[in-house]
Amino acid sequence: MAKQVKLKAQPRTDVGRSATRKLRACGLIPAIIYGGNNKPQPLQVGAREINAMMSHASGENVLVELEIAGQDSSRTALVQEVQHSPVGGEIRHVDFHAISMDQKIQAEVPLEPTGTAVGVKTFGGLLEQSLRALAIECLPGDLPDRITVDVSQLNIGDSIHVRDIQLPPGVTPKVQPDLTAFSVVAPIVEEEPAVAEAEVAAAGPEVITEKKEEGEGAAPAPAAKEKAPKEKEQKK
Repeated sequence: MAKQVKLKAQPRTDVGRSATRKLRACGLIPAIIYGGNNKPQPLQVGAREINAMMSHASGENVLVELEIAGQDSSRTALVQEVQHSPVGGEIRHVDFHAISMDQKIQAEVPLEPTGTAVGVKTFGGLLEQSLRALAIECLPGDLPDRITVDVSQLNIGDSIHVRDIQLPPGVTPKVQPDLTAFSVVAPIVEEEPAVAEAEVAAAGPEVITEKKEEGEGAAPAPAAKEKAPKEKEQKK
């Protein structure tokens, strides 16, 4: 299940680019909390604390108990979005979604396969994962870090659908049960091109002919020479 961590925060009064730039220069990260019956509230949290919390998170869904300075009670929230710098990857902004521990929430939880499918190990098939995350609904206390699925029994042509996945108690899927999550397909066998064989077949068998002997099939030359004197006699 998702681990709930404590995080100290302070209300933030100054907003805008120049204000957030000054915050980051002081080692603080701008944040906001929204949801529930309260209006969205700008916050600021320590950069070291938020980085440590996210680096130790075991999943994408992090439950936070925010201790906001000046407020009598803490607020439970879910990390909704974390904005990172495109260059160095540093955390630039955090969105917290306020929740109640006795009200169900919806979230997307990563799906992870475990084991090696028999169709892959024995027959060289390929494991295909169609769903990387599963949309679920549950109470915040039942929110899992991830959902693992045993694929070791899958043979070539077998599939695991959403309805086949064993979910933790209190967790229900929010997608169609017929959706395919994992499947094993046959390996792709590349056929050798038959272009050369087709060209040989189209050309037909090679025919070798012998060279004709000299004089074979040619008209005799002396007959042509005999006509020349007769033509001269006629002119006389």
